[in-house]
Amino acid sequence: MSSREQILGRVRAALADVVEVPPVPVAPRRDPVPDVVGLFAERVEDYRALVVRSTADGLASAVAAALPPNATVVVPAGLGVPIEGGVADDGALSAYDLDRIDAVVTAAAVGIAETGTIVLDHGPDQGRRAITLVPDTHVCIVRADQVVLDVPDAVALLRPAVAAGRPLTWISGPSATSDIELSRVEGVHGPRNLVVVIVESAKA
Repeated sequence: MSSREQILGRVRAALADVVEVPPVPVAPRRDPVPDVVGLFAERVEDYRALVVRSTADGLASAVAAALPPNATVVVPAGLGVPIEGGVADDGALSAYDLDRIDAVVTAAAVGIAETGTIVLDHGPDQGRRAITLVPDTHVCIVRADQVVLDVPDAVALLRPAVAAGRPLTWISGPSATSDIELSRVEGVHGPRNLVVVIVESAKA
């Protein structure tokens, strides 16, 4: 008898009296949330981010009002929203250059209501990761139809981006960390200020 057969025989003997464990039932999804966008706005605010609600017609004005006064602004080339004085990123700006820019305006790939999280998949309207991590203020545009209830819903929508090899950036409020005494410091690992502009359909 080979060593392999001896090992497998011992494994079979050890498992001979083991009762088969039934599969764990999958917990049912909870009842639908009547206002997913409202829940998203509430959770985003819980993270000390500013939420602005706008219509498509008022988007440019809402973004302009959300930016710091006289701010220098960088935008991804595919944003599609006019930003007065905004510099379209062509990939040439270094981290040093971006550190001298006050704010960035991007779109998003998805918003998650339960966690108040925004996910960027860095498509043309979101740009490369560096422009969303270095400037002090990030104004992020999220359409109401991009807001889903939970993380599994978001992951399903993000599969094409993952398959294409694009990075994902998950944002839950302004960048923040705490030291050993639990003193909160914002802006250490990314933007110190986060403004989320939720674009909703105009009321009839």
